[in-house]
Amino acid sequence: MARGRGRLKILGRGWSLSELSAETGADAARSDPPRHRAHLLGVGVGCVFLTGFCELPTPSGAKTMASPQGSLEFGGPLGAAALMLVLPATMFHLLLVARSGPARLLGPPPYLPGPEALWSPRALQLVLAWLGLQAALYLLPARKVAEGQELKNKSRLRYPINGFQALVVTTLLVGLGVSAGLPLDALPEMLLPLAFAATLTAFVFSLLLYLKALVAPASALAPGGNSGNPIYDFFLGRELNPRISSFDFKYFCELRPGLMAWVLINLALLLKEAELRGSPSLAMWLVNGFQLLYVADALWHEEAVLTTMDITHDGFGFMLAFGDLAWVPFTYSLQAQFLLYHPQPLGLPMASVICLINDLETIPTATGRQLLVSGWWGMVRHPNYLGDLIMALAWSLPCGVSHLLPYFYLLYFTALLVHREARDEQQCLQKYGLAWREYCKRVPYRILPYVY
Repeated sequence: MARGRGRLKILGRGWSLSELSAETGADAARSDPPRHRAHLLGVGVGCVFLTGFCELPTPSGAKTMASPQGSLEFGGPLGAAALMLVLPATMFHLLLVARSGPARLLGPPPYLPGPEALWSPRALQLVLAWLGLQAALYLLPARKVAEGQELKNKSRLRYPINGFQALVVTTLLVGLGVSAGLPLDALPEMLLPLAFAATLTAFVFSLLLYLKALVAPASALAPGGNSGNPIYDFFLGRELNPRISSFDFKYFCELRPGLMAWVLINLALLLKEAELRGSPSLAMWLVNGFQLLYVADALWHEEAVLTTMDITHDGFGFMLAFGDLAWVPFTYSLQAQFLLYHPQPLGLPMASVICLINDLETIPTATGRQLLVSGWWGMVRHPNYLGDLIMALAWSLPCGVSHLLPYFYLLYFTALLVHREARDEQQCLQKYGLAWREYCKRVPYRILPYVY
């Protein structure tokens, strides 16, 4: 899975419409972090991407959130029920076809696993132990404690900024474990039961969150997850910031267990390839390196997640819980899974080109607080989304072009970003009215110049 520190500053000022549109367009469209990367996480289908939420001070200086939309999202209760079936089924389909000979994305899986292939008490123990470890690291002394956005009751929650510390400690523990004989290369053979255990954990966790929200005060509820329909509310999440004491469940899940499990699975696949073929391939090194950099960068800029739609607007229900705990680690590692079972030759010249493409994600940057409708921001309203798609392409190219399967992430992420961009547009239109319409006239393209 974007973010940003500088928020919009356009109301309550005697600016001209052109000035309003320039400031609105640049800062509202911006959803990348204080540095340069637009991260994944969070989701329409539970991914992890940090997308900016259109928010600004009112004339009195108090920040407000957009009001609930009149219609239900994701197709309402029927769509929510369908997604709760389709998303896990898609994840298992990808896990099965990645290891099959044909590796057809659109074809049937090679077989349908029985209960004995999915259920494993050991896998459930590993998932719970992993969550317990990351929860313990969440409680470490933080390098910084940040305040979140202002809530309905005018209070602000506090969040520990220690995700990168948790990554470092996790890396050290995994390194010590491997040195002591931890069979990490056995993990690829356990992906199916681990994914099933993670999915089961997400369902149970979501049910507990739903029950907890039944006794939560009205001020603690999310804008959109309280329709009165239990299926829809279970999927979207009723409570905005479910907590026990200072432990924030949504903030904890958003960046930590899923992202770090993703790179751990990638590492296990790399070690397995070294065991099978003598050494990891260059393609496997590239995929591991690109995605580790992505995760490390997300956790280094952890504070930026506090301004995203996931944190400020969406409730914490099955959509985010499944996405964070299951979808991210087991589908985002798809390229590495494919390379283990379908090795691809990759020379240095092509590897250099792919590295250049991955670095192009730094082009649509925004580090200043005063941004105008110029450069990339004058070409498309969400250049950070374009950067995400370029990056996704670079992750897939090491897998060659003979199979569509490794490009699933690119196809899925394109659909996800288009959907998220539509939600962003609706929120910004509600917030800024005529100023936003004027900006859209000046910058007609949303993500891809001259195309969309």
